[in-house]
Amino acid sequence: MALTAALQDGFRRDPLTAVTAGFILAVCVLALIGPALTVYDPLATDPANALMPPTWLRPCGTDQVGRDICARIIYATRLDLFIAVSAVVIALAVGSVIGSLAGFFGGWVDRIAMWVTDTIMAFPLFLLAMGIVAALGSSVENIIYATAIVNVPFYARTVRAEINQRRDAGFVEAARVGGNGPFRILAFHLFPTTVPQLAVQMTLTMGWAMLNAAALSFIGLGIRPPTPEWGIMVAEGASFIITGEWWVALFPGLALVLVVLSLNLLGDGLRDMIDPRERR
Repeated sequence: MALTAALQDGFRRDPLTAVTAGFILAVCVLALIGPALTVYDPLATDPANALMPPTWLRPCGTDQVGRDICARIIYATRLDLFIAVSAVVIALAVGSVIGSLAGFFGGWVDRIAMWVTDTIMAFPLFLLAMGIVAALGSSVENIIYATAIVNVPFYARTVRAEINQRRDAGFVEAARVGGNGPFRILAFHLFPTTVPQLAVQMTLTMGWAMLNAAALSFIGLGIRPPTPEWGIMVAEGASFIITGEWWVALFPGLALVLVVLSLNLLGDGLRDMIDPRERR
């Protein structure tokens, strides 16, 4: 209840965060119901109308084979959000387990857990994701796994820091006296205290996960054509910019920029609301 009240008060004081939250909600609704509302098939080619500039009937124009860009952007929204959400959920689950055990038990458990996370973070994260996808193959599942792996250290470190700070607190000692075992204390007393920070971390890494998936597709290691995906659409349209067909790459790139930027702004706003030390 206190967290909900803090968020409501924060949205009233910070209109920008409220607007970005509304925009992200609208994007999620578009991903769910948008494909059912589109007039054009995102995979249907129409060479006679190839590279048609934006019009009232086709607000984003058509690509090099006559496919409606607006319809493809809407369908790509569902795929990119699915990849980002799935990767973040997996990273959250694995990172929370690693960080909880490391922060609560310390000792050799902490050393092994931090060695694993430090090893992952020693590599440039995008290059590591590239290597994983190149080794496993270009598929939606492998992109999700690669994106999740490179995000695990962020959640592990966040949870470890929060639990390590509170493991000797009075409420933990009271739970021990009450006959609770270590895993019950960890699951029901300590881990819930990390939820606000994890919510902020999820929002911030969601944008990076979406950008990572699009970048992998842009360089040819991600989703394969003709599947609509923002990174592929930007890559396909890049060669047409110099010939004047700017809309082929602009609109999918703009969609990616707006969603990632909104997620980052939302994460910053939530951090300020949840953590009083961050409030300006």
